[in-house]
Amino acid sequence: MPRTLSLATFASLSALAMGLAPGAAAASCTYLTAVGGGTSVSKSIQLNGPLVFPFGRTNFNTDFTVSRAYSSYKVNFKSTSTKAGPFPIQAYLKFSDGTNLQVVNETLDAQPGQFRQFGPFHPPAGKLVSQVNVKVGSGYNANATGFSYTISVFGCR
Repeated sequence: MPRTLSLATFASLSALAMGLAPGAAAASCTYLTAVGGGTSVSKSIQLNGPLVFPFGRTNFNTDFTVSRAYSSYKVNFKSTSTKAGPFPIQAYLKFSDGTNLQVVNETLDAQPGQFRQFGPFHPPAGKLVSQVNVKVGSGYNANATGFSYTISVFGCR
């Protein structure tokens, strides 16, 4: 017997298949632009060489610019790896006064293709968000090396 889906379930599954967050349109959310262009960024966690732990730079950080005030922010993560693995994830709201607020700090043991949305995160009263920084990977978790992902960030009204 064929299985039927409600329109809402179908819309959520379609959004997930496209890498979008379910319910994003209903919440009046807008994709933020990554520094360097585009609204989503795909990367693989890499350590960039043997001296990265004490001296080097990694590709862990991605910044998204905020061009107007939003009432909340959501970070969208999707594993694009073929194996399950650890994804150390941190996210920060960066403010126009040079301060920041960490809103995510966890290691997600993601399955291949798994989607996870973090948030919504509300900025403190009187603070103007200028960027959202997402850091995936860690010099302290070499087991995460080689795992790939796609991230995006929503600003919501």
